[in-house]
Order: sequence, then structure tokens, then C-alpha cells
Amino acid sequence: MDRTSPLGAFLKARRARLSPDDVGLPRYGDRRRVPGLRREEVALLAGVSAGYYTRLEQGRQANASPEVLDALARALHLSPAERDHLYDLSSTTGHRPAVSGTPTSPR
Repeated sequence: MDRTSPLGAFLKARRARLSPDDVGLPRYGDRRRVPGLRREEVALLAGVSAGYYTRLEQGRQANASPEVLDALARALHLSPAERDHLYDLSSTTGHRPAVSGTPTSPR
């Protein structure tokens, strides 16, 4: 049974479109079992534990703080529209901070 939540599916899809090269991480070999970044790499970039990120993606943790959502948006290089969608998918929809005006695009 697939228990992926809409939030988890969104995070997984955005994680899959980035490579370690895109975010400045070293690439350890050419073979990767999953497309894009590993969960541990996203967690490292966002400053959260790998276990916490895994729970978010698996739908076992849906109430991330606005700070965590912002960190994930930066780590996954989300556009402003994608960032808004991330907030909509989380259970913290009442805590959406104002957009800073700085895009979350790669540097």
C-alpha cells in the first residue's frame, strides 16, 4: 500500500529534479539508486535531521514549522509559486510568512 501524502509526493518530485552538482554537494560515484538528491542530502541542505525529513516525505509528519518549510524551499530551489504550494500542502497553512522578494533560485 502506498501511503505517500500529497506533501511527500511534492517533496519527492522536487528532490528528484536536482542533482548533487546543482546544489554544490560532492558526487560519490556515478550510480545512484534514486534520481536526484537523496533524502539525507536534502536534510543536510535544509538543516534538519534525515529522520525528520524522511517522516515529512513519508507522510508521517505533516506539521512542519514555517522555518522548516522555508529551509526546504531553499534547499530544493523552489520558485515562489512552488514555495506557496509547499505551504498549502503542509498543515501550517495559517502560518505563511510574507515572501521576502528574493527568489529561491540557485546561486
